[in-house]
Amino acid sequence: MYIAVAILAFGVLIVVHELGHFTAAKLLGVRVNEFAVGMGPKLLKKQGKETLYSLRALPFGGFCAMGEDDGDTDDPRAFTSQKRWRRIVILAAGSAANFISAFIIIIILTSGSQQFIGTTLTELVDGFPNKGEQGLMVGDTLVSINGERLYYRYDFELFMSLAERRGDKEVDLVIRRDGKAIRLDRFPLHRREYMVDGEMKLRYGITLNIVEATAKEKFKYSCYSAINNVRLIRVSLAQLISGAAGMQDVSGMVGIIDTMNDIGQSSPSISAGLINIVGFMAFIGINLAVMNMLPVPALDGGRILFVFISLFIEKIMRRRLNPKYEGYIHAAAFVLLMGFMVFVLVNDVVKIIYG
Repeated sequence: MYIAVAILAFGVLIVVHELGHFTAAKLLGVRVNEFAVGMGPKLLKKQGKETLYSLRALPFGGFCAMGEDDGDTDDPRAFTSQKRWRRIVILAAGSAANFISAFIIIIILTSGSQQFIGTTLTELVDGFPNKGEQGLMVGDTLVSINGERLYYRYDFELFMSLAERRGDKEVDLVIRRDGKAIRLDRFPLHRREYMVDGEMKLRYGITLNIVEATAKEKFKYSCYSAINNVRLIRVSLAQLISGAAGMQDVSGMVGIIDTMNDIGQSSPSISAGLINIVGFMAFIGINLAVMNMLPVPALDGGRILFVFISLFIEKIMRRRLNPKYEGYIHAAAFVLLMGFMVFVLVNDVVKIIYG
């Protein structure tokens, strides 16, 4: 059941993205030849006044075909005939739709919260080795770890776990004490054994404050959650570039669906599983929004980049750049992108089988 839900959820994310393009194009009067839900052979179709609406066999993805997207045309309502700002709005609308829908999901899921955990110290366990004015004190607020801003406990745990993955026993802290920012460079903070309730447990040795979940705080928490999802993507890309993460850490559609299934299976109940999948869906929606805006050919961000490149060329050369050359570049990049996606798909299957 969870696999079916995951496939449906992934399909919804893609449809929302394409619906963003479609809505922007329609509002701006741009011709849309076809709006498709799914890929592959058509199962159902309905011809509208101008646009063909179709449901296709494979429940993955969809598309919004705006005619001569990358070719020259005399049609004033064609995509390539539009002013630059209109093309940018249409191209960015897909990612905007994903981000807005993900943010709405986060707000809905957060609405039932009773409390959050902040970043102000309310207790240091017995035996904590770095207490005092030169270390940490009750009432200190943790502002950042290794340059990364902290908003709630989740941020603290995230960036401490990243430090632990690198094997770091020390971190660069910034705290706020009595209204003043204090730097604690190379501060020895990591999980170690402490006696808690008569048992030895691995802990950081600190307790953080509880924040009442007022309406304002819920909205604030939702905003920070969306920001953190974007930041996590940036951190993940940086790890891939630096080599701290490898291809085994990259997941495609199959890996994401498998992760959603695992989330559902590990939840205590069906309702909790569905809620957790929806929460993960919000993260993937923001991921999709951000990744599509990267300035890479064949992605929306790459196409927006070419809008500015064509403007630059026209200003320098005093002539319009033939759109077919941009089309060649995007087509070649699309082939490479499809090849990479196939590689990631195979990698996902291998990870699932050999786990």
